[in-house]
Amino acid sequence: MKCAIMQPTYLPWAGYFNLINSVDVFVFLDDVQFERRSWQSRNRIIDNGQIQWLTCPTKKASRDTLIKDIQLLDDSYWQQQHIKKLRYNYAQAPFFSELQPFITLLQNVKVTSLAMLNAQLIEWLCQHLAINTTFVHASTLGVTGDRSEHLFQICQSLGADTYLSPVGSAQYLKEDNVFSNSNVTLSFQNYQPNTYLQQHSPNRFISHLSIVDVIAHLGFDHTQRYIQGETVCNPLLSMMSA
Repeated sequence: MKCAIMQPTYLPWAGYFNLINSVDVFVFLDDVQFERRSWQSRNRIIDNGQIQWLTCPTKKASRDTLIKDIQLLDDSYWQQQHIKKLRYNYAQAPFFSELQPFITLLQNVKVTSLAMLNAQLIEWLCQHLAINTTFVHASTLGVTGDRSEHLFQICQSLGADTYLSPVGSAQYLKEDNVFSNSNVTLSFQNYQPNTYLQQHSPNRFISHLSIVDVIAHLGFDHTQRYIQGETVCNPLLSMMSA
């Protein structure tokens, strides 16, 4: 059984969903320290051709607070602002109608935990992207250890024989040398996002944006193929040439 382990991220990019789609079990790493100004609480969209951050405001907490214990501000103003920006910037995108149910979900979600918000949004998107991976929260497993040892213990707890890691973690995983002599094979994700025409950035492709940008421009069917690394036909091209 193959597993991947990542912090629950707010509106992640396509590569995050490629990782989920590549394994049998995906673990939300919610039992490690929360990092402020990280992907855990924010992500990026296009706003008039420029990068715009969407950030979830959180309550004050000590530096060693775990992700699972981070609480969102009670004020729903930030949700309304995110919804407003999504509607303003993607209303004319080819597949905005497919994004509408997700925007409604974001508008109505009532959870107070950042980790649960992220997990709920990610799992909803996976359902609509035909990704059938099983989800687990690391905090429910009761494992210990730091860094690579913690990841290894999670794999052991799940009975995984293969751990698929983002390539960005390769250096410290190799330095820690926890997996090399174990019964868990360490492998690395190899995902390179292809370009697609973005409505508000027609002259340059802005990569590593939130998955909502991909869905708005390609729709769920083409996004399924996009997260698998395929080059897809961009509907916006035919619309512009018509």
